[in-house]
Amino acid sequence: MLFSLATSGSPFRVGVDFRSGTRFEVQFEEAVTEDQIRDVFAGYGLTSPSIIALRGGELVNAWQVRTEVVTPDVAQAIIDDLNQITPLRPGTSQFTSVSPSVGNEVTRAAIVAVIFSALVVLIYIMFVFRQVPNTFRYGTTAVIALVHDLFIVLGFGAITGVLLGWEVDALFLTAVLTVAGFSLQDTIVLFDRMRENIARRPFEKIDLIANRSIVETIHRSLVTQLNAMFVMVAILLFGGVSIRPFIATLFVGLLCGTYSSIFIAVPLLVTWEERLVSRARAAVSQ
Repeated sequence: MLFSLATSGSPFRVGVDFRSGTRFEVQFEEAVTEDQIRDVFAGYGLTSPSIIALRGGELVNAWQVRTEVVTPDVAQAIIDDLNQITPLRPGTSQFTSVSPSVGNEVTRAAIVAVIFSALVVLIYIMFVFRQVPNTFRYGTTAVIALVHDLFIVLGFGAITGVLLGWEVDALFLTAVLTVAGFSLQDTIVLFDRMRENIARRPFEKIDLIANRSIVETIHRSLVTQLNAMFVMVAILLFGGVSIRPFIATLFVGLLCGTYSSIFIAVPLLVTWEERLVSRARAAVSQ
């Protein structure tokens, strides 16, 4: 995100789902230039459209243009004028408009959804692990690992927006929430095994219990995640271009969620527990 902010002045290339605007997607029969497309939009007073050439798959002479909001009549007139440059392929031209109020509402809903999911997870873990001392630590470390995963996914979205022109839209939000679910699933499974081992070995040190729990659950986690990753790689290689940003975001998020449970959530919990034990012993010795 810092890279995107330094290069473009904004952390994300926001799609029309999150802001007001109109997005055109057209595909010509023959090659056209960006200047030809820009001249058509300039004729309607749209002097600074964002024009991106689409590549990959069956996309040949395909373009995406983002502008401020225009009426459906004006949008259709623009498509008709583009058709005058060189014929458009039948059934490949479309436009999508989002009003300012809808864009703001979607943005607020996205933020609320992420915050609400983190709070629900914290409460859920504290309830399920209520038989374990200091359940708040389990919930807090799980949420920290979740925040790490979401930050990586958001950073990936920001970088691909600068380098590849991928937009952050409603499908990206779906990927973020899916990643949150995968990440929390791994962490909860690992913490649940730690809870069982604590009950079986109440006098064993927390670091030994954590290591034992990781060894007992890592096979299940890797098999589950690798199966999903193989499917995602196949879709990335042979799937459609329109779904590629969504699958790539899922892949990165799933990869982060796999290691964050083991290398972030558990070490934070063990460090927290050991420091509190050390402070208690120091207080007793004084």
